Amino acid sequence: MNDPRGRKRSGKEGIDPSSLPAAKEDRGRSLLHALRNTGITVLYQDTGLRVLWAENMPAAWSAEEIIGKTDGEFLPAAQAQIVQAAKARVLQSLEPERVEVSLPHSGGSLWFEVWIDADQGANGEVHGLVTTAVDRTESKRREQTLKTLLRELSHRSKNLLAIIQSIATQTGRYSGTIDNFLARFHGRLQSLASSQDLVTSSNWRGADLRELVVGQVARYSTQTGNSVMFEGVNPYLNPNAALHIGLAMHELAVNSVSYGALARPGGVVTVSAELEAEPPEQPPTLQLVWTELIGSPLEDEPRQKRFGSVALERVVPRSLNGAATLAIEGNRLQYRLLVPGGNFEID
Repeated sequence: MNDPRGRKRSGKEGIDPSSLPAAKEDRGRSLLHALRNTGITVLYQDTGLRVLWAENMPAAWSAEEIIGKTDGEFLPAAQAQIVQAAKARVLQSLEPERVEVSLPHSGGSLWFEVWIDADQGANGEVHGLVTTAVDRTESKRREQTLKTLLRELSHRSKNLLAIIQSIATQTGRYSGTIDNFLARFHGRLQSLASSQDLVTSSNWRGADLRELVVGQVARYSTQTGNSVMFEGVNPYLNPNAALHIGLAMHELAVNSVSYGALARPGGVVTVSAELEAEPPEQPPTLQLVWTELIGSPLEDEPRQKRFGSVALERVVPRSLNGAATLAIEGNRLQYRLLVPGGNFEID
């Protein structure tokens, strides 16, 4: 086809056939340039699996270092075996294959999704192999992190269910009627939920002791700022310690609202937290003390063993590998809980 000026045109309007070879070269150069902005590596090997050229190599190697080498000469032995076996199958079947390999790196393993395909000529003759390796390191790390989180979530869920089961059993044992059981069990579940909210909001790191204490007492006292005095250190409790110490604070608050300082206007509870020195090789122990004046000695019924006292003296300390005492002397109630190091950290 001729244009009005007498020049021949190609089948596609406006394209000069003489420019096509240069256009192909430009396209190839542009594609190789674009490849540098991706996490994709391309290798070309002959049928003897010697590298003829390579583009966009990972940081571990340069193209010059692997030209003329086989996979076994620059890959770790285990990964080379996987890749070479796949390439042997591709040369035999002429069907592409995909494998996943990991390479050691100073910042952790690098993961690649590797595609292997035979390079065939027009007559079906195999000239070599094209290997495309896509960097999947970030997605692999996210996948591993998610699996770790799911395992941790499953572990924590089982622990929480075990705590709830123990609370249900002990509450039932010390409740005279179904109504008493439901009221007490509901309160204890709410206590766990409150502590769990603190743990969750910290991305499962744990809970601030002062915030935990004030939060548990605030559920039963509208004057928390005046009715609770917190003294001493303020450690960060790990999730298990937060749940169990939260339960202890709940039981003490319920008892205080029913029989103790929080049952009277102007009543004050003191909670102190101090570190006890241990041998240099061991972390310090946290001594947590709840003290209140109860006005007059408690009657016999409150002195009887109930789940509250069982939780304070047995369930909570055992769960923390610690120790506890609950003492009532005259009009003074004091609960002392020793929390071994490992259950908390000091910022």
